Amino acid sequence: MNTLILISAIAAQAVDNPPPPLDDQIIVTGVRPSEGIPVKLVGGSVSVVDDEQIERRQTREVSDILRDVPGVAVSRVPGQTQVRLRGTEGNHVLVLIDGIEVSDPFTGEFDFGTLLADEGARIEVLRGQQSAIYGSDAIGGVINYITLGGREAPGIRARVEAGSFGTVNGGIRAAGVAGDLDYALTGTLVHTDGTPNARGGSRDLANDNQAVALRLRWTPSDNVRITGVTRYSRTHADFNDSDSNPASPTFGFIVDTQGNRFENEALYGLVRGEVDLLQGRWTHALSAQFADTRRDGFNSFGRSFGDVGGRLKGSYETTLRLGEGPLRHRLTFALDAEREAYRNTDPSGFAFTGRRHVDNIGIVGEYELSLRDRASLGVSLRRDENDRFEDTTTYRLQASYLLPSGTRLRAAAGSGVKNPGFYELYGFIDGRFLGNPGLKPERSEGWEIGLEQTLGRSVFGVTYFNSRLKDEIFTTFPPPNFVATPANRTTDSTQWGIETFATLRLGRAWRIDAAYTYLHAREAGLEEVRRPSHIASLAVDWRLPGDRGGLTLVARYNGEQTDLAFTDPSFVPVRVRLDDYLLVNLNADYRLSGNVELFGRIENITNEKYEEVFSFATPGRSAYGGVRVWF
Repeated sequence: MNTLILISAIAAQAVDNPPPPLDDQIIVTGVRPSEGIPVKLVGGSVSVVDDEQIERRQTREVSDILRDVPGVAVSRVPGQTQVRLRGTEGNHVLVLIDGIEVSDPFTGEFDFGTLLADEGARIEVLRGQQSAIYGSDAIGGVINYITLGGREAPGIRARVEAGSFGTVNGGIRAAGVAGDLDYALTGTLVHTDGTPNARGGSRDLANDNQAVALRLRWTPSDNVRITGVTRYSRTHADFNDSDSNPASPTFGFIVDTQGNRFENEALYGLVRGEVDLLQGRWTHALSAQFADTRRDGFNSFGRSFGDVGGRLKGSYETTLRLGEGPLRHRLTFALDAEREAYRNTDPSGFAFTGRRHVDNIGIVGEYELSLRDRASLGVSLRRDENDRFEDTTTYRLQASYLLPSGTRLRAAAGSGVKNPGFYELYGFIDGRFLGNPGLKPERSEGWEIGLEQTLGRSVFGVTYFNSRLKDEIFTTFPPPNFVATPANRTTDSTQWGIETFATLRLGRAWRIDAAYTYLHAREAGLEEVRRPSHIASLAVDWRLPGDRGGLTLVARYNGEQTDLAFTDPSFVPVRVRLDDYLLVNLNADYRLSGNVELFGRIENITNEKYEEVFSFATPGRSAYGGVRVWF
């Protein structure tokens, strides 16, 4: 009973008190020590999407709210929702869930269509090369999805809603603190009967998506912490194929394909132990994590494709902190041992189905200097010893300085690496795709410079970035058979652009978030596909007195972009142009009592017709409503 009273008191206080200033936010993604670093001391570009934004924008798939982050482009189709940072590829983004690497080792990237938004979560997005900290994959940056602990968001809450296209979804969360144990258990599900995704099609694509996560943190003493995380997700969804008949007028276009569906299943886990010595100045941490993924595809005749992937990773970190006055130093050493294993489970008998694995040892050194919480300097260096690919050394430099006027100057530079995935190395589709075991890792270098201005509880920022990618893996169509085969480019690919953002908090009633990105991304002199030059978003949130309810208007603009269409009978792609589009959503919520809230939203108010990927149709206007309760 006392625990319930304490939880209720903390929850009530959280409603009455305003959130902390934006420059006091702490991120845990940009450095190896677990205690994190204040945003105002990070020299690189970082965006934090807090639980307030996720809840008020009524986010159901995490990829939707990532559209509001500068430098982020999203392409969503059934079976593979890709997120690109600063013009890099979807597999150039390292994705973490509660610190666990979750990319599929077989495909080499993470399908954001499988990541549902939990009740009580936040997202940290670091842009720019981060391989010096995290190793392979972090060329474009890092996205870390974090479920909040019991101390951060205590209580029991549940949500259920229904709406257009036969949609029903819900979420539940139970979290709190019991003695030395901090716990949070969440469950989320989404079901929809779907809409057609073929131009002029009539087949609705159903989707069932579920996730369960448990996060525990045990603190038996002031200097010992043990954390455990596990997450299970499962997706069952329909999909359509493209027309493969060269004599058909719709050849290369998505067409209704009865019986096609896929199943994705993933299980992730992490255990981490930390101990502080020398009155908290010297920390040691050991962690172990795993990721197991499985994907199966089916057509009207039965199972048609499949693959499995697994990752085991163990890490040791030690951090020494020196100085307790205005000048503070932090020295970190880390050792990562990782194995990725994968296998094609294609039932046709044509593809290579043997099991392969790659072992990697990463050694990290990191130095952080801070002065009076106004200036910071960071240097990171990493050496990766790989048993399959060439060993690599990556670096990262960053600096930040906060002037008394609230103006912050910052800069960063670094390098990144991305190892080829199993599909690129050994993938096989009879007559259409052939893997290349001779591929080399992709390598990137880049830099950025930025300026931010804080005025009260509002922040404005602008960043210029510039990157160059070497040995980019692309698809060739060599004669005489013109079968698609990956290869490394001999020319460099370049990405540069400008990111701007503004976050305004005007009293207790208004919050305005805006972002705009200009991107110039070129590969072999041509515009990179699915990278619009202009992306913008605007979210305006208004609250009633006492926070009893409010309205949130969200507008997301995606500029014109280039895509590839396989409409030529030779299977050589044709470059096409996709129109720009503007999506506008309106969300509303109202608290009926102390623990019951009604909410609803209208998505795509203007019923915009658009395509994120060539010939994939998208839903029109839709409406949803539901109820949330908490204790």
